[in-house]
Amino acid sequence: MADLPQTMRAVEIVRPGGPEVLVATSRPVPQPGAGEVLIRVAAAGINRPDVLQRKGGYAPPPGASDLPGLEVAGSVAAVGTDAGRWQVGDPVCALVAGGGYAEFCVAPAPQCLPIPAGVTMVEAGGIPETFFTVWTNVFERGRLAAGERLLVHGGSSGIGTTAIQMAKAMGATVYVTAGSAEKCAACTALGADLAIDHTREEFVARIGEATGGQGVDVILDMVGGDYTQRNLEALALEGRLVQIAFLRGSKVQLDLEPIMRKRLTLTGSTLRPRTVAQKGAIAAALEARLWPLLAAGRLKPPIFRTLPLEEAAAAHALMESNTHIGKIVLTI
Repeated sequence: MADLPQTMRAVEIVRPGGPEVLVATSRPVPQPGAGEVLIRVAAAGINRPDVLQRKGGYAPPPGASDLPGLEVAGSVAAVGTDAGRWQVGDPVCALVAGGGYAEFCVAPAPQCLPIPAGVTMVEAGGIPETFFTVWTNVFERGRLAAGERLLVHGGSSGIGTTAIQMAKAMGATVYVTAGSAEKCAACTALGADLAIDHTREEFVARIGEATGGQGVDVILDMVGGDYTQRNLEALALEGRLVQIAFLRGSKVQLDLEPIMRKRLTLTGSTLRPRTVAQKGAIAAALEARLWPLLAAGRLKPPIFRTLPLEEAAAAHALMESNTHIGKIVLTI
């Protein structure tokens, strides 16, 4: 650590509120503990949980940095004891529990991954949160298999664009909903078999038409609220609904009959509170199954816009405008 600066630029949340509460500041450079690495950050992805944290609704887990930012890419600047294979200078991307909006960020060694050949630092900065989330929810909890049908709500989001590419690479048929003709076109360009403009069409009816009345095997939903009952209607026999957010509310009233009649499974998860060991297992699965596809160019995170670290407030405002397609990334 001797050759590293004592302080770093960072963006902190000064109080719960709108984008304007994200303020540039100076912080001490953190030090990696046992099993951790310190990353000199080149790029940090923006994600919906960052917005929720900024508003006061998603506190960091105990021991995590209070700075926002759940994914980073850069180079290893220092290593703690028992940091495994990582060495100073290694290019890495990492899932973190906080602290990404800064020049330096500590990450648990098991949650770091090498940057695949041909992937830029900016692209790598937009990979971990969505790849970890989609893999564990669609393929582990949702058990999506080749030949099955997946419906993704919010297909043009960072999660959605990742899920489209990942599911297609694994041999699934992919349907999405999105909020405009432009977003639908972007989804089909990424490989979606059908993109439904939810401002103009009812997705349950369109899914019924597309599947000959059978429905889809897995739904990845971040909407919740009034979408929940409709999701049950759109599922096939033995279908699985995987909930990862609830933009329209977490409290719902359900008719249980479709669940019983179609033998449905309702599940969901959050990523941030999981243990390092659990996240490390996801990282290992990603490296084995998907990193070769990234290196081959078969998967590619669409980057909508990059902004400098100090413009984090503008990046949040952009995300909340819902005009973006793919990832918004801060550069340092």
